[in-house]
This record gives sequence, structure tokens and C-alpha cells, in this order.
Amino acid sequence: MPEPAPRLDALAQAATVHLMAADGDGAHGTESAMWGSGFFVAPGWVLTCAHVLRPYLARDRARTFAVRGTDLNDGIPVTARLAHWLIGDHERPVLPPEEDLALVRLLDETVEHECVWLADRAVRPFGDVVAYGYRPDENESSAGAKPWSADAEINVRDDGTGLRFKPDIAFPKGVSGGPLLDPRTGAVVGLIKSRRRERDGGMAVATLALRQFGDAYREVTAAHDRWHGTAPRVITGDNWIDEQQRLPGMERRPGPDQWTPKDRRAALGLLARLPAPGAAPSVAKIVRKVRGRRPPGAVPALLTWRDGHGLLYDSALPEDALTFLHYLRLVAAYVHSRGGDARRLEEWVAERLREDDRVHLHALVTDARLPDGLLPGPGGPDRAAVPYPGPGEGPTVTVLLDPVISVTPARFHWQIWVDHGDPQGEYDTELAAEDYSGEGFLPGELVQALRAPLGRTLHRLDGEGPPVPLEFALPAEHFDTQVHRWRFDDIAKLYATERLGTQRRVVLRDLARRADPDNPDWHDRWQSITAARALAPARVPERDSRPQARHFQKLPHTVIPVMCRPAGRGVGRDAMRLALGSGHGVVLWHIEGHATRGCQDTCEDLHAGVEQLLGRLGSVAELPDRIRHLRQDISSGRDDRHWAEPLALLYDDPRRPLPPEDTMPADSP
Repeated sequence: MPEPAPRLDALAQAATVHLMAADGDGAHGTESAMWGSGFFVAPGWVLTCAHVLRPYLARDRARTFAVRGTDLNDGIPVTARLAHWLIGDHERPVLPPEEDLALVRLLDETVEHECVWLADRAVRPFGDVVAYGYRPDENESSAGAKPWSADAEINVRDDGTGLRFKPDIAFPKGVSGGPLLDPRTGAVVGLIKSRRRERDGGMAVATLALRQFGDAYREVTAAHDRWHGTAPRVITGDNWIDEQQRLPGMERRPGPDQWTPKDRRAALGLLARLPAPGAAPSVAKIVRKVRGRRPPGAVPALLTWRDGHGLLYDSALPEDALTFLHYLRLVAAYVHSRGGDARRLEEWVAERLREDDRVHLHALVTDARLPDGLLPGPGGPDRAAVPYPGPGEGPTVTVLLDPVISVTPARFHWQIWVDHGDPQGEYDTELAAEDYSGEGFLPGELVQALRAPLGRTLHRLDGEGPPVPLEFALPAEHFDTQVHRWRFDDIAKLYATERLGTQRRVVLRDLARRADPDNPDWHDRWQSITAARALAPARVPERDSRPQARHFQKLPHTVIPVMCRPAGRGVGRDAMRLALGSGHGVVLWHIEGHATRGCQDTCEDLHAGVEQLLGRLGSVAELPDRIRHLRQDISSGRDDRHWAEPLALLYDDPRRPLPPEDTMPADSP
């Protein structure tokens, strides 16, 4: 295998540490002084395996402990505390690779230390690596630990971010959490997870798993890139990027037409100072514009501009500089279009472009324009959105579609309810019309059955202001019913367009929630999301993964789940069930999306469009009317809004509970 460059080897050793009980900790005498290894990924931030900390922090995650390294603080332990870990099920005896990560924060921010260089490419390494860590020193007291490193080979990639070592190396106790250096690129690409008991070999986790930390990942990688952007020489006198320039493949000085490690350092340092992209689709769309195609293989979560930069490589060797300058120019345009300041990045791009003597190709960068899906919508932000009424804020009409029990194909009974929304409370909810057929209606028969009674109700309530909002409450497995496409010729004749979704605000509600109107998770999330002034989308399930309850439970209350899948079948059905069970009151999904296969380009269009849509909102109450605007644009021929045509919205306000189910005995013939 290729030997690690001696100076890179020294830098990796200097960034590696081990974790231990803090001096004066009452439990110190009963615990092994050395818990495991870790390494610095940004100033004050240590990455390690969660299983290294779990035995000592399971009962008290706020407990302080110590970080020590040969090259850290003259060997004197530094106090630290757990900041984040990915453990989902605390009862699980063995953590899967995707949960076995923890971020540790030093409590003394003045301590100087080395940091590894984390790969920006979404690599799941394969082949030769160099492993680092600490092992107990049997020749010293119980407090002793000494550095360890060894050549290793990864020969198996498990699902997700798991890796396995070729069984020709014995990992000693204590090295779990230590870094894995790729000697070809000079970047850290993973960390040691575990050894095999009484056998050679072991397991590792790709650093790609760091992206599961979400906002913490953004914070840490931005700090990492800003720190490396200063070209620091803090411990060994050397610098990661300078040493990467000397690696094989970089022996001859690259010309100005190639993107070098020093270019990458400068670019990522500038990107780290920009506002975050907000959601993956923006990054994916810009990458696709630059490459002219989707990146090969499965695309992981794209949470930062750094992640998009990493997708531009076809290999670990230098690439054409114009590709990266094109990307940076589009990122700057995106930031400017949203009111941000990207002048430093633009100045650097212009300066770097002047070094490239292929003047006839410079227009690829200077004339770069954002793809249509990322442009601020014409007239979008200037068109006033009518807020959706809360309790006592105006009338709403709700259509309850209740399936007939044990009937296939599905048939529905219907009821039309009016919530007058009077602020003085003079009126209560009113049952305006009801199905007396006894056998219910097939989905294709509902439009005709509801045409007259619903038309009369809406005509009675529509005044001089905006048309009354219309809600459809039905079971989650029928959420893909195309209610926003229904055409009622007798409704709203004054409007030029005739589909329900273009005439008025149309939303869906969960019929099952009328049995549990006081659910605290539902109320807590609704209170938070209605108070928020900035909303963000969350792609669910995450790309190439199955929906998991803990993911929905951990989503911030100001995040809206978005699915490019139907809600009534396949993975989307499971995801919707988990979203509702976790108390989410606002969800967006594609009623005709892919139920089983992997994501397509249209999925990225939808996620990018939703991100842009949410970025315009002043509050979540504007969302139903903003979607109505999009449907009007589609009806009038706006091609750039096509992603929104199959979009459905759950807008389920617990403060306005659905009418309770009628439990009175019914007459039977």
C-alpha cells in the first residue's frame, strides 16, 4: 500500500486524542482511565464513536470528562462535554454504523490544537487507509495511553456508511473513534468503529455519516473550512493543504487550468462564510447545471455548499478549474438573489479566472445564470398571500370523507361542515349537508355527489373578500385523492379558472385525529410552527433510506416534512404514518411520485421548488394561499411551476378540531 507522507502522518497523529474521566471525577477510580480515541475536526470539536461515550454518559449526558493527546496542551487533559450524538435506541446493545458517532466540545476555547482535513467528496472509502488512535500503555500507570497507528485495508462496504477492514490487522483496545487517513488524497475519510473479538479485522464508519448531525454538521464543517482557510501551522509547523499538494499525482506543478488543493481550500473557506443553502435541492440543482447531468450513483444529503463542491470531482486527481469556478459563480448568484452578500467570493472567482489563459472559455463562468427553478419567482414575493384563518378568524368549510367499513373498492360517506369562525363566538360549527345514501360513493362519484350541496354552501359563505378555504378530512391512506384538481362548474363562476385548487385555498386534514384532538405532540408542534417566521423543508425519508420514527421525532418544530412520493402507498405511506404519529400538522407531498424506485430529476425539481416556496413565507398561515398562487400560474401556462401541480398539503390545525365521530346507534333496515 502507499506509505503516508511523513508530514501528513505527523499532522494526523497530532490531531488524534483519547477520552478519559476528568480529574476529580468521583467515578474515576471505578472506570478505565482511557475510554477510547477521537480526533479534532474543527476548533474545539472532537469526533468520536458514540459507543465510546455511552457507558459513561448514558445516565448523565451533561457530565464533563477529559480529552488528552500527546500534542495537545502539553499533554495536560482538557475538560470537555458531549455536544451531540446520533444514538436513536438507547436500549440497543450494539449501535449500527449510522448511529455510532458523537461530537464532543472542549470547554476551554483557548486551547490550540491541530485539526484533520475532512474530505468534501462523499466518499465511502475502499482500499488502503492509515488508522490512528490511542491504546492503553501497559508499562505505565492506569492513566497511561500511547499513540498507535497502522496500515489497513477496507475491503467491504456495508449498507449506508458502514465499512469493514480486511482481516489482516489486529486492532488493539482503545482505538475506537480514531481517524482513517486516505494516503492518496491526504484527507480523513472515516473512523474506527470496532475490532473483532479474538480475531483480526474490524469495522469503521465513513465520515459521510457526519451529515446526519444536520445543523451541527453545518456548524462544524464551516468552522473546519474557515480554520483551514487560514493555512494554520500550529503543532508540527506543517499544513495539510501544502502536504496534499506534494502527494503522488500532484508531483508536477498543476497548470492554472486545474483545480488544486489550494484552490479548494480558498473556495471552501469563502463558501463557509456564506448563508447556508437551506436545503439540499438548491445545491443539487446547481451541481446538475454545472455538470450537465446528475452525479453518478446515489447522491447523499447535501446540506452545505461544501457538499456540492465535493460532487464536482470525477476522481481524487485534479479537475478542470472552470467546472469549480462555474459552480462558485452560481452559488454567488443564488446568495445575491436572496439578499445575501457574496462579494468576496465573486472577487476571488474573478481573480482566479484571470489566471486561466483559456479566455475563449471564460464565458462559461462569467455568463453563468441560475437555473429557472432557483430564480426568485416573478411576482411571487410581491403577490399578497391571504393567511389561513385560525380559530375565530373567519369561516372555513370542511368536507369529511369517511370510508365505508370493510368495502372494496373504497366507498365514502360524506358530510359538509361549516366553522363560521366568528370572533365573538356567536356561532358554532354547523352540519350543512350529509350523505344519506347508506352505501356511500366511489371516489369517481364524489365530485358529482358533492357538486350541488358543496356549491350551495360555498356560494352562501363567499363574500366580497377571498373565497372561503376548503378542507378535506379523510384517512391518511387516501391522502392522494386529487381534490385540488376537481372541477365544479357551478362554483365560483366569477373566476377564470375552474379547478378547486386554483379558486380557493384547498388543504387536507387527518380524519383519524378527531379521535385524539388533545394530542400534546400535535399541539406543541403547531404552536411552534405558527409562531415561526422562518420555515425549512426536510426531505423525508432521506435519500436511499427507510423512514424511521426517531427521524420524524427529532425534526425541529419549524421544519416541514416534504415527500417526493405518494402518501398512500409504498415508502410514502410509512413516512406519512410516522409524520402524523410524531405530531406534524403541516406536510407536503407529491400525489403521483415514485412509490418504490429511487429519486429522479423531477424529485429534485420538487424539493428545490418547495425550498424556494417556504423561503417566501412570512408565516405558515400563508402557505395554503401561496400554493393556490402556484396553481393559478400553472393554469395560466407558467412552465416553471410544473413541479407544484401534483403537490398536496396537509394543514391540520389542532385548535380547530374536526367534528367528533357520531357514536349514536343508527337505524338499520
